[in-house]
Amino acid sequence: MRVKEINVLRGPNYWSIKRQKLIQLTIDLEELEHRPTDRIPGFLERLQQLLPSLRDHRCSVGEPGGFFERVRRGTWMGHVIEHIALELQTLAGIEVGFGQTRGTGVEGVYHMAFEYGEEEEGRYAADAAIRVAEALIAGEPYDVQKDVDEIRRLWHKERLGPSTGSIAGEAGKRGIPVMRLDNNSLVQLGYGCQQKRIEATITSQTNSLAVDLACDKARTKQLLIDAHVPVPQGEVIDDEGELAETIEAIGYPIVIKPLNGNHGNGATINIRDWAHAECAFRRAKKYCDQVIVEKFISGCDFRVLVINNQFAAAACRTPACVKGDGVHTIRELIERENRNPRRGNGHENVLTEIIADEVTIELLQKCNYTLDSILPMDKKLPLKPTANLSTGGTAKDVTDEVHPQNRLLFERIARNIGLDICGIDVMAQDLSTPLKENGGAVLEVNAAPGFRMHLEPTEGKPRNVAKPVVDMLFPGKNNGRIPIVAITGTNGKTTTTRLVAHMVKSAGYVTGFTSTDGVYIHDELVLKGDCSGPGSAQMVLKDKAVEFAVLETARGGILRSGLGYDQCDCAVVTNVAEDHLGLGGINTLEKLARVKSVVPESVHANGYAVLNADDDLVFQMRENVNGKVALFSLFTDNIRVEEHCAAGGLAAVYDNGYLLLRIGNHFIPVEEVANIPITFGGRAEFNIANALAATLAAYTSKIKLSVIREALRSFLPSNENTPGRINIYEFEEFTVLLDYAHNPHGVRALGKFVKTFDATTKIGLITGVGDRRNEDIIALGEEAAKVFDEIIIRHDSDMRGRSHEELEGLLTTGIRRVDPAIPISCFGQECEALEKAMALCKPRSLLVVLVENVQAMTAFLLRMQKDHQKELMSLQKAV
Repeated sequence: MRVKEINVLRGPNYWSIKRQKLIQLTIDLEELEHRPTDRIPGFLERLQQLLPSLRDHRCSVGEPGGFFERVRRGTWMGHVIEHIALELQTLAGIEVGFGQTRGTGVEGVYHMAFEYGEEEEGRYAADAAIRVAEALIAGEPYDVQKDVDEIRRLWHKERLGPSTGSIAGEAGKRGIPVMRLDNNSLVQLGYGCQQKRIEATITSQTNSLAVDLACDKARTKQLLIDAHVPVPQGEVIDDEGELAETIEAIGYPIVIKPLNGNHGNGATINIRDWAHAECAFRRAKKYCDQVIVEKFISGCDFRVLVINNQFAAAACRTPACVKGDGVHTIRELIERENRNPRRGNGHENVLTEIIADEVTIELLQKCNYTLDSILPMDKKLPLKPTANLSTGGTAKDVTDEVHPQNRLLFERIARNIGLDICGIDVMAQDLSTPLKENGGAVLEVNAAPGFRMHLEPTEGKPRNVAKPVVDMLFPGKNNGRIPIVAITGTNGKTTTTRLVAHMVKSAGYVTGFTSTDGVYIHDELVLKGDCSGPGSAQMVLKDKAVEFAVLETARGGILRSGLGYDQCDCAVVTNVAEDHLGLGGINTLEKLARVKSVVPESVHANGYAVLNADDDLVFQMRENVNGKVALFSLFTDNIRVEEHCAAGGLAAVYDNGYLLLRIGNHFIPVEEVANIPITFGGRAEFNIANALAATLAAYTSKIKLSVIREALRSFLPSNENTPGRINIYEFEEFTVLLDYAHNPHGVRALGKFVKTFDATTKIGLITGVGDRRNEDIIALGEEAAKVFDEIIIRHDSDMRGRSHEELEGLLTTGIRRVDPAIPISCFGQECEALEKAMALCKPRSLLVVLVENVQAMTAFLLRMQKDHQKELMSLQKAV
């Protein structure tokens, strides 16, 4: 058994539109293809013993024990690995349940996908599942718990913390896109210009000056004093020489803490003598050069949360402690408490593990205890001087007990400091009476306050404090989205993408678009290359300037990673034809159509899928579309369009030289084809289809018809607007046409256009793509022979596993099937072959170049044009 490939899918994908986090494996079972589970003695019994909880997997049987029944009857190892990977994650506490296994069409090779929680743990679960299966096959012992523990560790390490995770989860409930920007807590909510960012509980709206103030406890305290907020008496000191003087002024008991401390680090409370004061001062100095010494206020430790200047929640915090039983040592009591399933490392769980550090030892010494002392029955012993959850403290929700005057006070504090999310530490007997009456005081104001104690208090009612944060960032019905048009298909998607982007820009939007040529942000090429995958889409959606995204979406990215977006407003499918078959387990047109259909199926309920009614496979996609459907056709009497519009549907058709919108039985002229440059007066039929699709995409995106009409007129075919798509270069005696057609369907469509040229000889400079099937390369040769009078075969720089001779042989086979007598020549690389072909051109010849490196060939042709013009000028001067 061998893993051939592993991919992490992060969006709508070939397996599922809704299950957007999948690990996809390609597994070669090798000899196990002939050994299903019923032919492996003892396999089921060993599986049941090792993972008895798999009984809950119903599988296709549809009842508990269904998966075990499948194993008993006989199933293949890919299916078993899928279920083991899911169960290992379930045992680790991760809620996953989706998995599927499918054949690739190659004997013994399977695609398998299963849901994951976080990427690294998902990859580990895949590897672990294979190890478990191999051990079960061999009858060897296996430590499953070790893998479960590692999966749990990786999950906690990777997943968002409680605060960030709660905000991201609340945003997701409201349909706001969530994109993680790094491996920590930086998260983008929304797309493009509508986005907001968060990191823990700092937002892109948080005032940086307010954060600085909150971090400077002395300045914060002065602002609070000026606002007549009750605070403890105290001073900021630099050296130990000032300590005695300050203590004398304010008197014991005191608190000593670093000026810029957080999470209770370096803080010591309830100090009642000089020896402990000296020790506490030195501890605080480890964290900051300046130290706060202030009066200790007795009472309970409260944390108050104010969001968007509105009181949100309050909790009473208790320091980490243990309760004696008269039998176990303090060390054992701590260990027992840390086994509480609610406790974990750092912020991975509701409560944090208690660490017996030097501060704990010091507290024990004050009480004449050590870690090895046995604590008397029912005696509670604090283990930390502060009640922070990060040091193992617990919290009780008291939100409903807070007095209205205190609520107003807390809101005033947040306004004065300027924090949009504000944590306020209060020491008081209670919050049910005004602080000014009960002797309480505000100790600190905190930026980026943790939400754990409010989301899942140890005691009391949980508070959804993430909701007011999301309400603040996205008020009203704002869902943080920008319009997205996604374009897919076999041919024509790049031209359609560029035309739609041109329409959108003409409507005044700052536009970001991706294509096989690169990523563009409002006319700036920010990244060159084939950028039709999910990473490029996310690059556009992360850009704060972008108001409208137009995304070319290729099959390869869908298969490898899924879509780079969760849903779109409009999806265009141009066509489905023979290309890339045999790659990635996609070996039929029907499977290729299934890959492409991921895009229209990702359209939201109020959006539009724009489908080619002249293409059977594309038209069938309407059956699984969640949104609305709009059809386009080159034939005004297309029966599918007729039926669709008879039911009140929307369509775009070509009729008698015009592009028409059809809404029900109402026709709206858009533009005469003669005025649309990319159609070359109607000769380029495939670009009429692209123009129809683009018109519908723009129209359903609420772009005015007048803007669409003008954009159709102003979008000129050129190496700038449509690189490698019908780029025509005129020379004195011949014409060169550059086009990216690289599959039989593309050459067939281009051939219709080529036949409209009045040329003495039509020469095709063609090549085949090495990783395509033999029959596809032969078919390309056949289509070329139907179009050209002469054919020159050249080679790509990357032969993709084929030899020159093999590729030439396949193309020649196809050419000879159509025309045994057609002249065939074989030259070298692109530019070399083009130069030789141009030298052979007769007067009024048309040389059609099926291009690979558009940029290099364009530069070569422009240089050649320039050289020819110089020669002509020299001749004219000589005459």
